[in-house]
Amino acid sequence: MQKQSSLQLTAKIGLVEKVGYASGDLASNLIYQTISIYLLFFYTNIYGISAGAAATMFFVVRIIDAISDPLVGALVDRTNTRFGRFRPYLLYWAIPFAGLAFLCFTTPDFTEGGKLIYAYVTYVGLSIVYTFVNVPYAALTPAITANNSEIVSLTSVRMIFANLGGVIVSYFVPYLSGYFGEFTSPSRSWQLTMGIIGAVGAILLLFCFFSTKERVKPVSEEKVKFSDIFEQFRKNRPLVVLSIFFVLIFGVNSISSSIGVYFVTYNMGREDLVGLYTVLGSLPAFLCIPLIPYLNKKLGKKVLLNASLILSIIGTLSLLIIPTSMVSLILISRVVTALGTLTAGAFMWALVPETIEYGEYVTGKRLSGLIYAIIGFFFKCGMALGGAIPGVILSQFGYVANETQTSHALLGILIATAVIPAVILLLAMVDINFYNLDNKKHTEVIEELKRRANVKANL
Repeated sequence: MQKQSSLQLTAKIGLVEKVGYASGDLASNLIYQTISIYLLFFYTNIYGISAGAAATMFFVVRIIDAISDPLVGALVDRTNTRFGRFRPYLLYWAIPFAGLAFLCFTTPDFTEGGKLIYAYVTYVGLSIVYTFVNVPYAALTPAITANNSEIVSLTSVRMIFANLGGVIVSYFVPYLSGYFGEFTSPSRSWQLTMGIIGAVGAILLLFCFFSTKERVKPVSEEKVKFSDIFEQFRKNRPLVVLSIFFVLIFGVNSISSSIGVYFVTYNMGREDLVGLYTVLGSLPAFLCIPLIPYLNKKLGKKVLLNASLILSIIGTLSLLIIPTSMVSLILISRVVTALGTLTAGAFMWALVPETIEYGEYVTGKRLSGLIYAIIGFFFKCGMALGGAIPGVILSQFGYVANETQTSHALLGILIATAVIPAVILLLAMVDINFYNLDNKKHTEVIEELKRRANVKANL
């Protein structure tokens, strides 16, 4: 085994490579955000299956994710090709990813039962292919560099592009479907829209493949087993803490996204502001995320995360005292909340490589793919939790769709918008303070891994 250069492993990463890497998350968000936001509407309003059947399908897909994610992660960690361990998946799965997204928004002339089977096959297929793209893509971060500052910088650029994807989807998908709908059928307009989004996503994933380089190799070449998951949870405390953090933060974001339209439409009585309220949840990313590397150096991990969470709690609880007629203050509250959650949400991705290195330190195995698969499973759990909580609260408080709401229903919407997110954010603060991998300990871990690599290289 040829000895790796420490200078190469910790060198600064060029802007082209950072942009190239971030383009992979832009691609994933263009495709999967479109699926997440619009697929239910397409199934019920265009494709012609019931909301109950669609909801059942989404639940089944999450169960399949729970099984497939760690299996894909273990497979990724066993991969060894001339292109590296993670990059080949971007090359080989980019076009299938775009193709299945296109098929999900295709309306075949089948019977009702045939349509449901087709929807299951295409959506389950897309979810599995997404795992084959997203797990190795995320695991590529600690393979590009071992420099912690560069990882934070790389992750910050990635999160900017991820939020850019969300903004593009929020505005351009409805625009494109409406534009094509002027001269073709609704089903065909959605198919054409997804075709364009998918093609752009595939091109961006290929750009990511060609512009990145894997520099950091695992010290150990031991065979990866599914049981390694349990060993990681026994020995890797930072991974456990971060996994819980992912559930909570993605849960908050999911609740805010799904309940916001109800709050603006019914509590504020301003349905015309739904789009603005939604986009204000993403736009602050372009302000706060570029500052994360600087804030990390000045404040440190825990102070940065705690300050971000406190800011979010203040923003969300302020809705309890701001009159719904004061639109400007409510929109400011939305921005303040987003500044905190976006900062915490972006920075937590920069901590995942640390948990991989710590896992290698305590177990002797560098399980990048498996750990990112674990993280992926937990953030999907957070998204599922965030989707369920608003539904339960709306039901319990007597919400009735497309009607004037009772004061009791409006109270339920307010609780789901302000109180529940604040409680979850408080739990996230408690959780993250159990994270025991500070900068000093992380440096010790890196130095020990370098020592082991040098010993192995000289054998």
